[in-house]
Amino acid sequence: MSDNKSAHPPVDAARAIQLAHETLEIEAAAVLGLRARIDQSFARAVTLMLQVSGRVVVMGMGKSGHIGRKMVATLASTGTPAMFVHPAEASHGDLGMITAADILVAISNSGESEELTAILPVLKRQGVPLIAMTGNPASTLGRHADLVLDTGVEKEACPLNLAPTASTTAQLALGDALAVALLDARGFKAEDFARSHPGGSLGRKLLTHVSDVMRQGDEVPKVKPDAGFSVIMREMSAKGLGATAIVGDDDRVLGIFTDGDLRRLLEKGVDVRNGSARQFMHANPVTIAQDALAVEAAELMEERRITSVLVVDHEGRLCGALNSNDLMRAKVI
Repeated sequence: MSDNKSAHPPVDAARAIQLAHETLEIEAAAVLGLRARIDQSFARAVTLMLQVSGRVVVMGMGKSGHIGRKMVATLASTGTPAMFVHPAEASHGDLGMITAADILVAISNSGESEELTAILPVLKRQGVPLIAMTGNPASTLGRHADLVLDTGVEKEACPLNLAPTASTTAQLALGDALAVALLDARGFKAEDFARSHPGGSLGRKLLTHVSDVMRQGDEVPKVKPDAGFSVIMREMSAKGLGATAIVGDDDRVLGIFTDGDLRRLLEKGVDVRNGSARQFMHANPVTIAQDALAVEAAELMEERRITSVLVVDHEGRLCGALNSNDLMRAKVI
């Protein structure tokens, strides 16, 4: 058996770099060429997609189908309900997924994809509005469409002018333009994006509250003001926070005592054995509300150069505690 690797000539580095440059130039020109064609048809398409009571259904065959799937993902994540339906599967039952409440965006550079054009009459009879994204407005797809968005390009980046390259780049860019215009029209905000991406870093930052990640109940170190040094040390060691809250009978926070406070007392030669929490505590400590965002707690700790913070309710009562390790585990920082 021959070695396939030896069957290929060595790569001509200069030629490869030249083709890369040409590809980028051709595809950049294809995208910029769309700008002159963004007119009232584009605005009407955004209006139709915004007003639809159902979903934006996207179709496309081959490479256009891949672009369609990406378009659906972008629309769905930015507030526009959308789904992809494969044209070939639509002819075998999946057409039932599409209703008159939906709007169809069909993508085809030639506008003559057989699998797509075969189902257009059925969709028209159902009263489904059709937006065509095509490089050939006079095509079968263009003639059936209620609205045509011209994605035509002068040439493909492929040296043979055959493989869909510049044309799919243009389709991708126009799909992004539609999604951006729609999210703006919806008043879509960062908080809305986070709700669609709870597993992402933005989602964690904008959706995770202090109450979601704080230590609570018996995990929170606290002692009364008259607690002796040994009680303070046992509480700090047992809870592993490196600090303990000092609270009154109503659980309102009076102060805090930390490992750093202990070190500073010992460096000063203070005899801590017979003292109480009231004597040692740092009064009026930094606290954060339980309904604050966890990222706010991270910013507070960084600003004050502390590694832990006490959590209080609206009446100033201790309800939790948080340190930087808790925030790292929650992937907030």
